[in-house]
Amino acid sequence: MSGGDIAGLIAAGVFAVLVALLAVPIFKLGKVFDEIRVTIKQIGDGTTPLIDEVTATVATTNTQLGKVDGISNNVSDATANISALSALVAATIGSPLIKVAAFSYGVRQAVASRSKPARGRRSR
Repeated sequence: MSGGDIAGLIAAGVFAVLVALLAVPIFKLGKVFDEIRVTIKQIGDGTTPLIDEVTATVATTNTQLGKVDGISNNVSDATANISALSALVAATIGSPLIKVAAFSYGVRQAVASRSKPARGRRSR
């Protein structure tokens, strides 16, 4: 056996030890990847029903929002009708009522001005 053969055997032995040392971390890394795969599968299995529930909730919410939109439109119409009615009442009753109030104020002022000098003359 020559020196080159011995060096080749030593190199092959060192390489075999290196491969054995690297095999342990690679084997452990394979186990980690297996656990990650199982965890991702569990998350996927748990997420699917949750997504179905969220989809149902969003559909129900959209239906309810449609109803609320109809209610808000009806409230808007009712508010416009009440505003028009109050303007009509103010125009119909308000103007004559103001005139009656002004007339009664004028009559009271006239009666008061006539009765004050008469009272003043009696007390003197």
